[in-house]
Amino acid sequence: MLLGGVLKQDRKIGASSLSLESGMSLHANYGVRLAGGDKAAVYGAVNFIASPLRGVKTANRLAIRDFATIYVTPEIRVKLAPGSPIAPFVFAGAGLAVYEHSLLNIAGAASGVARTSNTVTVTNGAGVDVRGWRWIGLRGEIRDNYTGSPLLNAGSGAGRQHNPTVAGGLVLRFGK
Repeated sequence: MLLGGVLKQDRKIGASSLSLESGMSLHANYGVRLAGGDKAAVYGAVNFIASPLRGVKTANRLAIRDFATIYVTPEIRVKLAPGSPIAPFVFAGAGLAVYEHSLLNIAGAASGVARTSNTVTVTNGAGVDVRGWRWIGLRGEIRDNYTGSPLLNAGSGAGRQHNPTVAGGLVLRFGK
């Protein structure tokens, strides 16, 4: 259970610029140790991230006002020194991103875009687990979800985009 944020992005669409504002992100991850020993271990995991609101800023008044995102990504994590008090890790995976677009554009009229759109996401990043008391610990991570673009209604803004997140929170451990 992590709490974090998706970082702000500035994009160029044709002659105009567009900014995807930063937004809060809520993370849940379930992982299972697949193999390993004292020096390294491999985990299979499923990560869920919800980013409930990111604003869109641009001079194009027809662009959508904001959007929300959900990412679901199965991934492989490699953790170094998994039994030590501080254990760094890296991960990679791929899954699904779902965008929910605002009903209104920046001008306040109907946006005219589909309410939702789906795209493939590729995720990768790194982090560190800090062992706490018994079955509880702390985690910090930096992640990038590389996805298709939301339907911005702002010209030729299609393509792929990076969605970097920084998060931290609690880890609950079950079993060994």
